Amino acid sequence: MNRRSFGKAVGTGVAAGAIGAGVAGAPTLMRVARATAPSSAPSSAPAAAPASAPAAAQEQAAGQLNLYSSRHYDTDARLFSDFTAQTGIRVNVIEGTEDQLISRIESEGKNSPADLLVTVDAGRLWRAEQAGLFQPIYSDVLNARVPGHLRHPGGFWFGLAKRVRVIAYAKDRVSPSDLSTYEALAHPKWRGRVLARSSSHVYNQSLVGSLIEANGLDATQAWARSMVGNMARRPQGGDTDQLKAVAAGVGDLAITNHYYMARLVNSTVREEREAAAKLALFFPNQADGERGTHVNVSGAGVIANAPNRDNAIAFLEYLAGDSAQSIFARGSNEFPLVDGVEMDPVLSSWGPFREDTLNAATFGANGRGAMFIMDRAGWR
Repeated sequence: MNRRSFGKAVGTGVAAGAIGAGVAGAPTLMRVARATAPSSAPSSAPAAAPASAPAAAQEQAAGQLNLYSSRHYDTDARLFSDFTAQTGIRVNVIEGTEDQLISRIESEGKNSPADLLVTVDAGRLWRAEQAGLFQPIYSDVLNARVPGHLRHPGGFWFGLAKRVRVIAYAKDRVSPSDLSTYEALAHPKWRGRVLARSSSHVYNQSLVGSLIEANGLDATQAWARSMVGNMARRPQGGDTDQLKAVAAGVGDLAITNHYYMARLVNSTVREEREAAAKLALFFPNQADGERGTHVNVSGAGVIANAPNRDNAIAFLEYLAGDSAQSIFARGSNEFPLVDGVEMDPVLSSWGPFREDTLNAATFGANGRGAMFIMDRAGWR
């Protein structure tokens, strides 16, 4: 497990430590610390967008927040230090993969020091919820700031940024007028031309989970079979590998999360920028009457036995504010949750698009059925 150092932390700076009982192979901890301040009351904030620190954080006792995160972006350290500077709440961060962190919290049980789990994709949030790791919370700030389809209906978790699953295509071999919907990728004209990663990956499971909800099991099974027939090669690699393969002529189309394209465009590696120059993105299902493009989330939930529950809610409210949204989204090239927030110029250049407003909890729950459908179709 990689250990991250938050060298720009305020106050007392960075101190390595351990919280809770460790487990074999467990994620490691870095602590962002600041001298604590006197305090008062529990979290309760108005629905207005927080200009800086949310009211909940300003009113409650300064203390600590134990955050388990599978996000690995250097800019997240700025969020932690800014939150500490505004509230006096010290942020202790344990990093690992999604599976490692969920397993660790399960192993720690009711004595877990974890207050908040931050992860990516509704499918993983669903898994944590099903394991009983989250507690429901109510926050006027979060309910006002986080769109309804990007948070759990019962308040078990909240989206923090948007991840959009799109179609990348070779500009010299495909016209955008040839593209329309996810469903249309099953058309025979795309035989031997489509690239995608494995069915075992949660990004594809969530996308297909949304298709199950939109079109039903039988239609989605037929779509998956046709997709396998249209693939240019057996699924392999991640989304970046699919993009590079389209640029190299292995296929003409790829299913990808949008931010992988943004990373290639902004890359310091000349070959990656050159690959990106050969590609363009298409946002599916945009015509009148269509449901819109599939939108997933980075998100977080408050742990069921969180020892610092109010601090966890305060941090979520802080992340929903405009300033934090800009930092959070720009650091990973994700789309912010709220309109009007500054984002990477590459994302802005793609223009507005219609979102599928299917609740992320629904396609997250459909993930296992989606994997079964894809596997049965031969999408390995």
